[in-house]
Amino acid sequence: MRPLHSAVSVLLAFAAVDSIPAQRVDLKAFDAYVAQGVKDWEIPGLAVAIVKDDSVVFARGYGVRELGKSDRVDEHTLFAIGSTTKAMTALSVLMLREEGKLRLGDPVLRYLPTLQLHDPVMTRELTVRDLLTHHTGLGGSDLLWAGGDYDIDEIIRRMRWLKPAASFRSEYNYQNVQYAMAGEVIRAASGIGWSDFVLRRILAPLGMTETALTLSGTAGRPNVSTPHMRIDDTIRVIQNRSVDPVAPAGSIWSSVHDMAKWMRFVLDSGRVRGSRLISAEAFTDWLSPQIVVPRGSFYPTTRFARPHQINYALGWFLHDYNGLSVAMHTGSIDGQIAIIGLVPDLRLGVYVLANLDHAELRHALMYRVFDMYSGGVKRDWSADLKTMYAAFEQQGRQARANFVQSRVSGTSPSAPLAKYAGTYVDSLYGAVDITSEGGRLRAAFGKGFTGPLEHWHYDTFLAHWDDKRSDPTPLTFSFDARGNPRVVELSGLGAPVRFVRTSQQ
Repeated sequence: MRPLHSAVSVLLAFAAVDSIPAQRVDLKAFDAYVAQGVKDWEIPGLAVAIVKDDSVVFARGYGVRELGKSDRVDEHTLFAIGSTTKAMTALSVLMLREEGKLRLGDPVLRYLPTLQLHDPVMTRELTVRDLLTHHTGLGGSDLLWAGGDYDIDEIIRRMRWLKPAASFRSEYNYQNVQYAMAGEVIRAASGIGWSDFVLRRILAPLGMTETALTLSGTAGRPNVSTPHMRIDDTIRVIQNRSVDPVAPAGSIWSSVHDMAKWMRFVLDSGRVRGSRLISAEAFTDWLSPQIVVPRGSFYPTTRFARPHQINYALGWFLHDYNGLSVAMHTGSIDGQIAIIGLVPDLRLGVYVLANLDHAELRHALMYRVFDMYSGGVKRDWSADLKTMYAAFEQQGRQARANFVQSRVSGTSPSAPLAKYAGTYVDSLYGAVDITSEGGRLRAAFGKGFTGPLEHWHYDTFLAHWDDKRSDPTPLTFSFDARGNPRVVELSGLGAPVRFVRTSQQ
């Protein structure tokens, strides 16, 4: 699964600090660079912290917590940290292994005895380690929590209907619900829930008092950022999308002030004020390669960073950059982004939080910090990445234009609109309700997707969701032998999903 030398390479990296010459760093220039980047990328608010040699050398906020309001972002402002939560979940599992309460090779069925997956072999053989490494063969199933209204028990129960995207353990596929399962393993093995475990065993010892375990935990706090998204070429305030149903995958909210404490802990090989929270062996496993990540499944920044190898550890991406070993991860929730980047050889860490959807200045700042302290190439990361992502946006606009051009004019639905009304069900995701009122159709799918349908062509309709952060979605109906709408297929929300009619009006 991983080369033998990798078991010691992580700790050797932490011991190699003295062999790397120190670099003169101009933090005032970096401050100006960040401020200009926030302006260029039109980010409402952003915060960044840098840790070097167990000291916080930079922690600052930029912009505002919400457009149209004067409240400024500072180093204590809370943002959603998204999937950078995963490293804490993996660490929690390793702590339980230290106590002899589980092993990474244990079958998940030992802790979740009612678990049933589509593949009976996977059900039987799935291990705790598999949950943390994204290579089970299960594809994404985020609509279960992003669109549905299910709690974690129901989400896990419905996983039996998720067909594998690949053979068991054959390839990398990023999978959030697996981390939610890991949270339930933590509950079963420890006797307390994931949030209580993380609070008691990680946040409290590290003194991370500003951190909230869930979105609901931010209620009433005075210094919380608001999410924003670019909609119709205008940056707008949007509602938070809660990750609380699958909390261990990415529900935590924090500040760069607190996440600097987290970086110091990791860069000190799992120690807090000289005391270990996990053993050196467990720390090594946490940051050791588990599987290979295909270049096409990694961030587009590879075009400039040019890593020779990319791996996934336990809640971390690992790659090389200019001869340095990097451990990093991003977090992306609608309207909120995060990135953590660590260079153990330099005892260097950078953490960025912002309140604009997929504001990729985060990558630019991470690599800029790496270059500052390593004497790397003086690339203008912000300018280069902005050009690259502008090209991606243009490709997206062209794809939308091509979709519009493909519309066949002069066609009509095959049946009166009222005939399409009914409930259409998919075992995995639940029901789509199509209603007819006033000569118009309307769709409702879970709590996240409701809106009117516009006839597009033939028996395809376009759903214009009330929540404008979601692009319009094609719904295509097919008919049974009696000429009744029988199936509706939703595309544009990930892989196409077919819902079968269960009632007629």
